[in-house]
Amino acid sequence: MAYQPRTALGRAVHGIEETLIAVILGLMTLVTFANVIARYGFNSNILWALEMTSFLFSWLVLLGASYAVKVSAHLGVDAILNMLGRSARRTLGLVAAGLCILYAFLLLKGGWDYWAPFVNLQPTSGRFFPTGFESVRGQAWYEVNDIDMPGFLNPLFANLFNEGEPYEKLPRLIPYAVLPFSMALLLWRFIEAFLRVLRGEEDMIIASHEAEDLVEEAAAKADKEN
Repeated sequence: MAYQPRTALGRAVHGIEETLIAVILGLMTLVTFANVIARYGFNSNILWALEMTSFLFSWLVLLGASYAVKVSAHLGVDAILNMLGRSARRTLGLVAAGLCILYAFLLLKGGWDYWAPFVNLQPTSGRFFPTGFESVRGQAWYEVNDIDMPGFLNPLFANLFNEGEPYEKLPRLIPYAVLPFSMALLLWRFIEAFLRVLRGEEDMIIASHEAEDLVEEAAAKADKEN
């Protein structure tokens, strides 16, 4: 069964996510295509193309991970689950969702600790769980290698993070911001999945027989059209 948002806010967020993913895919395609044309058609090169594509792909994967949790699109092995009763499946689903919440929390801590110095903030202390904050030297002046800083953004980011000094290249804090943001979103989606299993709306958090479901949906749509 396809995911259907239940509220107006849910529909808005769902639309924004799908649009953002589509835009990232489109930009990756355009940048790569333009660089191929420049290289083989004009014996030139778009210097920032490879770095831009790498960042876009990272955003696509990290944002797509939480989106896939929301629509139950992550693949998993359900051979054992299908041998159990509904109650046992629900129990194992809660255990799996709980472990995923723990995993996402660890990723969120790691994402924040990596990104925080780039915005002159403090990473957390503690190896696995936050025990406080550590004082570290700010790294907001770090720039990427090839992507130029858009002129209209320079005054804002320079004044906020770089003591008024303009950036020549894009500051790393911008592309790396996806790390804590996407991991926070992933954590929230796993919590939502846990609650769905707890309420009995689902008994697993993975895609189960997704190919069969798609075939059935396509057949049902064809029947309606005929």
